[in-house]
Amino acid sequence: MALLQIAEPGLSTAPHEHRLAVGIDLGTTNSLVATVRNGHAECLADEQGHVTVPSVVRYDQDNLIEVGAEALKMQRIDPTNTISSAKRMIGRTLNDIKSDTEFSYLPYKFGHDDRIINIHTRAGMKTPIEVSADILKILKKRAENAMGGEPAGAVITVPAYFDDAQRQATKDAARLAGLHVLRLLNEPTAAAIAYGLDNAAEGTFVVYDLGGGTFDVSVLILRRGLFEVKATNGNSALGGDDFDQRLFCWLLEQNKLSQLSTQDSALLQSLSRTAKENLTVQNSTTITATLSTGQQISTEISRTTFQQLTQPLVVKTLEPVKQALRDAGVSKQDINGVIMVGGATRMLHVQQAVAAYFGQTPLNNLNPDEVVALGAAMQANVLAGNKNDDEWLLLDVTPLSLGLETYGGLVEKIIPRNSTLPTARAQDFTTFKDGQTAMMIHVVQGERELVSDCRSLAQFTLRGIPPMAAGAARIRVTFQVDADGLLSVSAREQTTGTQAQIEVKPSYGLDDTVITEMLKDSFANAETDAQQRSRTEAIVEAQSIIAAVDSALKMDADILTVAEINTIQLALSHTRTEMNQGDAQSIRAAIQVLNQTTDDFAAKRMNRNIQRALQGKKVTDL
Repeated sequence: MALLQIAEPGLSTAPHEHRLAVGIDLGTTNSLVATVRNGHAECLADEQGHVTVPSVVRYDQDNLIEVGAEALKMQRIDPTNTISSAKRMIGRTLNDIKSDTEFSYLPYKFGHDDRIINIHTRAGMKTPIEVSADILKILKKRAENAMGGEPAGAVITVPAYFDDAQRQATKDAARLAGLHVLRLLNEPTAAAIAYGLDNAAEGTFVVYDLGGGTFDVSVLILRRGLFEVKATNGNSALGGDDFDQRLFCWLLEQNKLSQLSTQDSALLQSLSRTAKENLTVQNSTTITATLSTGQQISTEISRTTFQQLTQPLVVKTLEPVKQALRDAGVSKQDINGVIMVGGATRMLHVQQAVAAYFGQTPLNNLNPDEVVALGAAMQANVLAGNKNDDEWLLLDVTPLSLGLETYGGLVEKIIPRNSTLPTARAQDFTTFKDGQTAMMIHVVQGERELVSDCRSLAQFTLRGIPPMAAGAARIRVTFQVDADGLLSVSAREQTTGTQAQIEVKPSYGLDDTVITEMLKDSFANAETDAQQRSRTEAIVEAQSIIAAVDSALKMDADILTVAEINTIQLALSHTRTEMNQGDAQSIRAAIQVLNQTTDDFAAKRMNRNIQRALQGKKVTDL
């Protein structure tokens, strides 16, 4: 008798063909790994039944590495060699984190590399990429033990507001850990996948994701089979750690403490985090400790006091929420539900603030610590080929605009922020000077009109442009952003096919002020930027016309009278003066006068050129 293999719709009918794939939530405080079994996503536990892995790594001089709970225990005893919150440092430089107050209290000794953060440990210099890789190795091993084989691929989640450098650094960490990355997935989108599939939710939803070190908000439309991100916003350096830090600073003030040893500082920071967690379920808690000096500390704090201390941080999360709603073109009344993600959303005043703003109780029926990993596992299952990918479609977006520098230091945006990923867009540019044979392509990221106000990502040069008159060459620049949010740029001269390209892999990240202030600045300075752009464009136009007139005078001034030359020179001088002192309107007015002044000169030059072309020819030859 023949045996029939039966499977759920969209699933492989051959169990032996099922590919092992995992979803990983690489968190600031805790990390998790999940997979899909029998059609259901589940987080994988260790031998003791623990699902979360504390994102802490301790390095010993004998090349021994402790990761997770064991490392967390040693943080109070050996703080300089025990690294936590690596996610807040990945893809960034020391200059990026100088304004982050939390880092001023860290016990680490940093190296002096301008391109990447290095941390001194007993085992030598360690980068946040290496620390993250060690965490990923533990998660990979857990998956292998639970599934009985090595994962064929992994979907790793990142904050929606991670920039190119932070995303690339995360992929580098995965490669060091021996993981094949199927995709980098924005954390709010992963949460929406879990909620959409588990709850059969439809409508317009907001994902409010407050983790240990990052905050993201996304506005999504969930329909059967469609997950479309309409807008995203957030702060890549705001999270539960900052709430701990406020409590830590308050504790120092209450006990008049200063000049703590690294061990005492680590102890009180750890106790502050525990107190914060206790205040989620208790009305008050007491922080007790014995410092290395022998000083005894016993300080009680109420939930009300803690909420007052940290309320400004909660308010700080609402600004990106408002901007995301504006970008998505929806109002608070259009929102069908607010999905709470991240362990920090367990704080009661966070939930109360979100409920008050939207006028509805947030959705938190899924474990906020696990929901991101579960969504990532579902996406990994699709990308591994275990489920038909035509059953549901995921449309994510890019958080910041991408463009390039044009003449005059202006930014030409090629891919606007909140463009659906993956995406590719091309635009034609031309040369500014006669005979120009090379063009420098400067790629930037941001919302402002001037290059000086945006973040430089990469530069490369297109060479081999045929020498032509200014404006005759046609250079097509193409921007491509993949599903991971990583950018590549190419430039091609259309007549010869000469081409140059670059994969944008910047060695720095956007700091906590830059990445949030970029959008604020773009709105606050919109009118000033528009005026500055208009003036710069007018200056570029004036420079081009002045150069053309100067060149014409050198060649054909002999066909003009002295009075005509003086009139043109006067108009040239006036245009140059307006370029230096005038606004866009006065510069364009001067250009118009110069054009009118040189009209007769242009006509005489045309007649001369025609005469030169006809000289020595008969009528019958024409």
